[in-house]
Amino acid sequence: MPVPEFSTARSLLSARAVRARAETLLKAGFEGRLDHFVVDADRLGPCADAVVETIRDAYPDLAIPYHARWRHFAVGGFERWGSLVHAAPFADPAEQARAAFDLVVVSVLLDAGAGPTWRYEEGRTGETYARSEGLAVASFDMFVSGLFSSEPEDPFRADARALASLTEAELAEAFQAGPTNPLVGLSGRTALLNRLGQVAAADPEGFGPQARPGGLFDRMKARARDGEVSAETVLEVLLTHLGPIWPGRIVLDGVDLGDTWRHPLAGGIGPTEGLVPFHKLSQWLAYSLLEPLEEAGLTVTGLGALTGLPEYRNGGLFLDTGVLSLRRPEEASRPHPVDSRLVVEWRALTVALLDLLAPLVRERLGIADPDALPLAKVLEGGTWATGRRLARSLRPEGAPPLAIDSDGTVF
Repeated sequence: MPVPEFSTARSLLSARAVRARAETLLKAGFEGRLDHFVVDADRLGPCADAVVETIRDAYPDLAIPYHARWRHFAVGGFERWGSLVHAAPFADPAEQARAAFDLVVVSVLLDAGAGPTWRYEEGRTGETYARSEGLAVASFDMFVSGLFSSEPEDPFRADARALASLTEAELAEAFQAGPTNPLVGLSGRTALLNRLGQVAAADPEGFGPQARPGGLFDRMKARARDGEVSAETVLEVLLTHLGPIWPGRIVLDGVDLGDTWRHPLAGGIGPTEGLVPFHKLSQWLAYSLLEPLEEAGLTVTGLGALTGLPEYRNGGLFLDTGVLSLRRPEEASRPHPVDSRLVVEWRALTVALLDLLAPLVRERLGIADPDALPLAKVLEGGTWATGRRLARSLRPEGAPPLAIDSDGTVF
């Protein structure tokens, strides 16, 4: 008898499992069986119209880049990474890729919700940034300053010794955070980077002899065939080697499941029954590694295997356009923990609805080939930007429609 799909712990470490469990919960939503949300498929058309409006305004030529951390490093029209590479060129393309991996891995892990009031003032430009852009610019400045490197003569890197010894006070100072400029989840972010350092030191197969996040580049390159590496492989490497960094999550058969939560309607059999994987930060990281891999001469195939990202901008898009609504509207007035059934439903519905929305967006743009506008570009163009635009028009500070008790490692 064949082993059922997604019945083992390791089977949940894939985008296919994310998609399958999300679709199961969306089906329950269409059937009216969810505890917290009602799904109105008729609103998907107007939602797609709103996304297309955003895309045409920002990218009239439809030359949309990938949804990646690199967009935030270029906020304000200043190409920070390009300027660094130009001013201090790396020895070869592989070393540049390792440095890019070092930067983006750490920056993405720091990219959980910042809260509505935190701000970061960039010294080089005098500009002030908030939320994801502020976190990106701050983490870039930390990288350039050598905060993540234990080798003073080689500052543009991240390594296990520096990450494992980083203190909350050092991170707070680097983020300009304090009582008058509070940053949500600061202790969680510090602990996450500390664990990254510990895991990198203990896993030379994944992180290489220098115990750097950049060692993951060499791991992915070794998996390439004829210069091609699949997006599924990129994510698999990340989930395999970064799994142990996640705090207090589900461990099944000795496997750290990371961004995986419980819901009774998620389906499955055996030990994985009722488990819903998302791997949001890992997939955000996979999207953000596409460009360094390509710049190093590799071709990434099968981008459509990755899912949409279950975070509050994409999720907020569906609430603010009426595709989703709360059964009990009063639930919007209080924060919810990330492991609550409400948040798990919201995130799963977001993943599955993004798969339904993307073809509608392509149709309205006259694009027949999904490869010409993959989900990685629909997100950037796109759903994330429209979610933010609508939030800013509807609520003070552009707050999301639902409040989440964040530990700094999920949203």
